[in-house]
Amino acid sequence: MKINFFGSLCTILFCLGNAHGYNILGVFHTGGKSHYIVGSALMKGLAEAGHNVTIVAPFKHPNPPSNMREVVITTYPYIDVSKSFLQEEPKSFLEQVHEFIDVVINMTNLILTDPAVVDLMHKREKYDVIIQEIFLAEALLGFGKHFNAPIIGFSTFGASKWSTDLNGSPSPPSYVPNVQLSFSDRMTFVERLINVVVTAAEGVYFGYYFHGKQVELYNKYFPDPKPSLEELKSTHMSLVFLNSHFSLNYPRPYLPNMIEIGGFHVNKKANPLPKDLQDFLDSAPNGVIYFSLGSNLKSTDLPNEKRDALLKVFGKLPVKVMWKWEDDNLPNQPNNVLVRKWFPQDDILAHPNVVMFITHGGLLSVMESIYHGVPVLGIPIFADQHMNIGRAQKAGYGLTVTYTNLTEESISWAINEMLSNDRYANQAKAVSSRFRDQPEDPMSRATYWVEYVARHGGAKHLVSGGQELNFIQYHNLDVFALLFAIPILLILGIRCLLMKICCSRNKSKSAQKSSKKTN
Repeated sequence: MKINFFGSLCTILFCLGNAHGYNILGVFHTGGKSHYIVGSALMKGLAEAGHNVTIVAPFKHPNPPSNMREVVITTYPYIDVSKSFLQEEPKSFLEQVHEFIDVVINMTNLILTDPAVVDLMHKREKYDVIIQEIFLAEALLGFGKHFNAPIIGFSTFGASKWSTDLNGSPSPPSYVPNVQLSFSDRMTFVERLINVVVTAAEGVYFGYYFHGKQVELYNKYFPDPKPSLEELKSTHMSLVFLNSHFSLNYPRPYLPNMIEIGGFHVNKKANPLPKDLQDFLDSAPNGVIYFSLGSNLKSTDLPNEKRDALLKVFGKLPVKVMWKWEDDNLPNQPNNVLVRKWFPQDDILAHPNVVMFITHGGLLSVMESIYHGVPVLGIPIFADQHMNIGRAQKAGYGLTVTYTNLTEESISWAINEMLSNDRYANQAKAVSSRFRDQPEDPMSRATYWVEYVARHGGAKHLVSGGQELNFIQYHNLDVFALLFAIPILLILGIRCLLMKICCSRNKSKSAQKSSKKTN
């Protein structure tokens, strides 16, 4: 008995001695709350797996684990995108992009001068892996150089140019639509033309204007000459996490170091709801519509005419409505409408009486809705929202109402169409079944790959040679130029040769005629 006890004790001590929690730094710089929600969920999951986690972000977690240290960015500028998008006259796409890029450049500079971030850099602690949000601020990849640690990029809204470019993953514009467009993977000639032009323009703009500004910031705050920002992508970038899943996207190619972990933030088991919300949902035999414009847009910023149009439609419906309304009062609130400044969205969508989600089309919202099998009515405002709702509509589990056309007539038709037609709900359940059908939990998948990169010293064997190629080399433009030039040079050479032969013959004939005249 003593021997067995001693043997068990040795086994336990051996396991504890070999259990290794890695030191992981997460940098989630974006001021959008939705980006932080998914980023902090990833870091919290890694902490719960036994790793020592440090997260740099402009927000604080309400209940962080003891092994999750927070470095809070306090100099981050507050940007009220809600009023600018919902109330102001719509700006052109180019104006929106240029204005946004200038904000991002300023944001990058402020983050790298933030006292908490500067203090973190001065400490030079050892990290086994750095998880870096991939959203425009390329200069922040310098953390990998500063701490000499492999980087895992994390794209909070799936694949885009700035995430696929990090590891050379292909994005053929013939069937991979740009994230700014609502096209499918089966485009018409005109759509392919638009997709190529938009993608090329995006590449030129980001590649020259924006990238140049980020290189300046990188060289300023990470002054060691080697590696450069471009070289860093091949020396330190190990893999990229994508907040997506193939069941929700159009099929497209990925390299082995592009890992989809979409859905890890969704509650697999719903938390208990507050009693008033539970009673409201339970007492809705005809169903409940949940309405939220997300964490960045506020329903209270809607123009009065659009708000009143929504209220008129809601008041006539046979179903109840739960509306995330960021004020204590809602003028002319119908009896069947419940408003709160905040709702536990994920847990509400899990309730069986929820029959529709009216959403702005943010990726997290669409993902949560589909996981719970709830069809979506989208009112996309900006960025990838158009693409997300476009996919929902093409897949058959959603409809779109454009913001500029948000009227009583348009919203009434869309809601009644979806309530009276079972195909939207049936398709949402079918897509939900595909989304849930995964070999392992997405958080377990993410944890495995973080540990894999740490175990294998950055997993350099996953790095594609495409990461080291410039644009011309990657697309073989130099090869095609040579192949195009060879026949042209041959034709020109043959033409010159024939001209010389003709000229020599003419000269010979002229010489013969001259000699005859002389004789």
